[in-house]
Amino acid sequence: MKFKYVIVGAGLAGLTMAERIANVMNEKVLVIEKRSHIGGNVYDSYNDDGILIHNYGPHIFHTNDKGVYQYLSKFTKWNDFWHRVLTYVDGNLVPMPITVETINKLYKLNLSCSQVEEFLKEQAEDISEIKTSRDVALSKVGRDIYEKIFETYTRKQWGVDPGDLDTSVISRIPIRLNRDTRYFADKYQGMPSHGYTRMCENMVANKNIKIMLNTDYKEVIDQIEYDKMIYTGPTDEFYNYKHGKLSYRSIQFQFETFDKEEFQEAPVVNYPNDYDYTRITEFKKLTWQEHKKTTICKEFPCSEGEPYYPFPTKDCKARFALYEEDMKKEENVLFLGRLAEYRYYNMDAVVRRALDLFLEVSS
Repeated sequence: MKFKYVIVGAGLAGLTMAERIANVMNEKVLVIEKRSHIGGNVYDSYNDDGILIHNYGPHIFHTNDKGVYQYLSKFTKWNDFWHRVLTYVDGNLVPMPITVETINKLYKLNLSCSQVEEFLKEQAEDISEIKTSRDVALSKVGRDIYEKIFETYTRKQWGVDPGDLDTSVISRIPIRLNRDTRYFADKYQGMPSHGYTRMCENMVANKNIKIMLNTDYKEVIDQIEYDKMIYTGPTDEFYNYKHGKLSYRSIQFQFETFDKEEFQEAPVVNYPNDYDYTRITEFKKLTWQEHKKTTICKEFPCSEGEPYYPFPTKDCKARFALYEEDMKKEENVLFLGRLAEYRYYNMDAVVRRALDLFLEVSS
C-alpha cells in the first residue's frame, strides 16, 4: 500500500489532519487506530437502554477561537449548551467554578460582587513565590476554601498532593467575581446535535481517507509505503520507552442506569471530599435526549489504564524533554496532540493545533 500520509490515531487531532489532507490537498491518507472506533476520547454511543453516553467521560465543546468553531460547524449542527457544575461541600451543592454565588452559599452570606472580592483578599495567603498548584489556590482563595474544594479533589484526581503538582493544574480553574455560574465563559459553546461520533464520521467522509481500526500501527507500518507520518499516540511508546515511561493519569468509568427520568440537579456534580469518585455525570442533561430512564457515570481516577492526562510534575517534564530531543531529529514524522506532545489540550486547542500544523505541512 502506498500513501503520502499515514496518521497514527483517530482522535480529533488525527481526524482533523486527515480531513484537511483529503479535502484540501486531495491526497490519499491512511489513519491507523488501535481502538475499535474513531473519535478518540470524544467517542459517544447509545447504550443498551438507548441512552446516548460519552464513553470516556463528559466532553463539552467550548472555545473563543472562531476559526475552530466554524471549522467544526462544517460537520455538525450545535445545541446551544451552557455547562453548569455543582460541587458537593459540607452537605450542600454549590456552583463551580467559584463565583459570588458559591461564596454566599458556602458561608451562608449575602455578599455583593465587590464584597466577595474583599472577602477573598482577606482569605488569600501571601505566598512570595508560587511554584505549585497548592500555592496557586492558597494565594487566590485561602486555606479554608482550598481544603473544602481543591485539596482532596486534586489528590483524588492526580494521586499526589497539590503541592507536588505544576501550577497549571489549578490555574485552569477560573475564579469569578460575578454571579455567572456557567462553568465556561467562552464565546462559543455547545454540544453536537447528533453527538460527537456523528461529527467525527462526517469529518472523514471522503474516499481519500482509509481507516484501519483495531490495529497497532507497529504491526503493519513496515508493510506500508508512505512519505510522512503524523503521530498522535504516546511519544514514549513511539520510542519504545528508551528514556523510561512517561506518567499519565487514567480514569475508570462506572456507568449506572436508573428507571427514572432524572438523577441529579446538574449535568455534572463534583465530589471533592466524599466518596472515592471525583464526579458524577448525567448524560441526558448534556445531550437533551428525552428518555424515561437516565444513565450516569462515576469517575474513579487511577494510575493504570488508558493514558488520559499527562502528569504535570517537574520530573515528568524533564523526562519528556529527553524525548523532545529525539522528536526534533525526525525528518518524516510529525508529533501532534495531547499524548504525542505530552501536554493537556482542550478539544478546541487540539483542533487548532492540527489546523496550524496542516498549514505548515501544506505550504
